[in-house]
Amino acid sequence: MSERTAQALRLRRVATGLLVLMAAVFLASTWAMVNIHPGYVWVQAFAEAALVGGLADWFAVTALFRHPMGIPIPHTAIIPKSKDRIGDALATFLKDNFLTPMNVARRLDGFDAASTLAGFLERPASSGRVRRGISRLMGQLAETPAARAVMQRLQEGAMVRLRDLEISPLLGRMLEAMIADGRHRPVIDAFINWAGRTLDSQEGLIRAMVEERTSWVLRLVNVDERIANELVGGLRGLLSDLAADPDHPVREKADRALENLAFDLQNMPETREKVEHMKRELMANPAVGEWMEGLWGRLQDGLKSLAEGDGTRAIGDAMAKSLREDPALAAAVNQLARRAVVGTVADHGDAIVALVSDTVKGWDAATITEKMENAVLRDLQYIRLNGTLIGGSIGVALHAILVLTGAV
Repeated sequence: MSERTAQALRLRRVATGLLVLMAAVFLASTWAMVNIHPGYVWVQAFAEAALVGGLADWFAVTALFRHPMGIPIPHTAIIPKSKDRIGDALATFLKDNFLTPMNVARRLDGFDAASTLAGFLERPASSGRVRRGISRLMGQLAETPAARAVMQRLQEGAMVRLRDLEISPLLGRMLEAMIADGRHRPVIDAFINWAGRTLDSQEGLIRAMVEERTSWVLRLVNVDERIANELVGGLRGLLSDLAADPDHPVREKADRALENLAFDLQNMPETREKVEHMKRELMANPAVGEWMEGLWGRLQDGLKSLAEGDGTRAIGDAMAKSLREDPALAAAVNQLARRAVVGTVADHGDAIVALVSDTVKGWDAATITEKMENAVLRDLQYIRLNGTLIGGSIGVALHAILVLTGAV
């Protein structure tokens, strides 16, 4: 039993005790008025009216929930008899006053969903629950046949889109944009550095090839060695000049060659057909299919690792920071929350109302009586107390009027 219910029961005993007291005072004052002094009529008037008021309020309060003293008096036990009507009335009240899109939208105008979500994500206890929930969800989703089927559909869709997409113009536009912004130059620099490292690592092979292709007569006078030195030195010098001079003629030729390639990729049918042929051959290669098959496994492992580690905590912290510092993101989240709630009410408001009505109708009479009586029991006892005391005061006032008018 809750403390509130215990207080209400104590107050009920007080109200009942006061009613019994008024009955005793009424009897005692009636006897005293006859046998001791007529002035006790004032006490009698108070006790009589208090007794009538207390009994009337006791009857009214009791009649709401049950038959007084078990007597089936008409229009008593109102709530048990009317529980279905109460359920419908409560559901209609909710629908008309709360569960309308306009009312919900108005009440959500001042609600900052973004700040609330950020606060939730920042709390350690909440982040722990979120992390565990995401971990379980990711693990369960990743293992389901439906997830595998979705991945299969995505793979098939990607392959179909790739087959239908002519990539040559796309590559041409990308290359053209890179050249215009100078983004191709780091690639050329990297290629030059790679060529220098390759030359250093393969110098011995180059010298061996020169020696192999030089006749034995020339090798006697070390012509092969001089040729190899000149070749290696020339290549090394060229690469050094290319690395140091961004405007080197060879670089300019490379830029023009790339510009021509970008043009050909977009406009020359022969080049476009070659690229499409290469694409088809690449897609037909079994290695590509195996790579696509392994993509889901890698994605699956990545999701599990993220969920089981500190990834979700980092995600939560990053999301909370973004919600705090990015007004545009916060406004978008608030708008989405309002639309989601209003949309839910618009789509499912009738179902929620029906749920309330059906739930109340599904309660038996004893259950609904107990729930509603416990909710207002304390207030009902104050009604009884007020009825007893105010009734007594009115009784005295009425007796005073009769005395002043000479009626008694």
